[in-house]
Amino acid sequence: MKKAKGVSLGRADRVFNIMDYVLLTIAFLLVAYPLYFVVIASISDPVAVYEGRVILYPIKPTLEGYARIFSYESLFTGYKNTLIYTVVGTAINVLLTVTAGYALSRKELVGRNVMMMGVMFTMIFSGGMIPNYLLVRSLGIYNTMWALILPGAVSTWNLIVCRTFFQQTIPDELREAAELDGCGDTSFFLRVVLPLSASIIAVMVLFYAVSHWNSYYNALLYLTSTSKYPLQLVLRNILIVNTLDDMVNDVATQAAQQRMGDLIKYGMIIVSSLPLLILYPFLQKYFVQGVMIGAIKG
Repeated sequence: MKKAKGVSLGRADRVFNIMDYVLLTIAFLLVAYPLYFVVIASISDPVAVYEGRVILYPIKPTLEGYARIFSYESLFTGYKNTLIYTVVGTAINVLLTVTAGYALSRKELVGRNVMMMGVMFTMIFSGGMIPNYLLVRSLGIYNTMWALILPGAVSTWNLIVCRTFFQQTIPDELREAAELDGCGDTSFFLRVVLPLSASIIAVMVLFYAVSHWNSYYNALLYLTSTSKYPLQLVLRNILIVNTLDDMVNDVATQAAQQRMGDLIKYGMIIVSSLPLLILYPFLQKYFVQGVMIGAIKG
């Protein structure tokens, strides 16, 4: 509770503040420590990690795990593919979502309510995995990058958020004023709506980019060529399927191979998460703004 100027807090308020800080600190530690442990475990001696001696700081720091990771060619292929899928997919997602959201927000659009009912219907019912798989194959995009982009080109939830933003942010009076100045629909959208919608566009870019970066399930279904695998699918093969033999085959004993494999897994988690961990502090306000869009009108 924030103390107002010139007003002293009572005993109950001080107790509440203390308990608030204590609970928030505990929650922070519960969330932060696992992340911190992965970092220190990735640079510690694998024997010390295996014996449970790595708790608060790294023991016998080593970069051998990272050296083996960066010598793994598939990792860089996965990075390249993920960057391509994220950039191209996000561009298509934002283009379709923003334009469709604006169109559905205009009262003069004939059949707008029917279209919205159709859009919201997809939030409740889905064709399922097998029909989607057959559709991808029939479209001829199986085992291509488009299989990861086109089926999810528009998120229903993001479309509704965009529509709500335009309804509450672009008043009809602004549209009428633009018409009096001879501004057509396309010109109004490009010259007036888009400059006023920088915040929602940034939110959409962020949401879609994070979704593409973390996605692996569609790649697991629709890709067969390892050269097209995104980063998350490469990591899945390493962390779950245990394709670590090529990275630890020069280690003498099986026990040492297991420990080195664990060290590599910790390092893989850091390498795959580092871009988003670096960007998140700068983009956090857009996450908050995305949650708040449509919550307050006016």
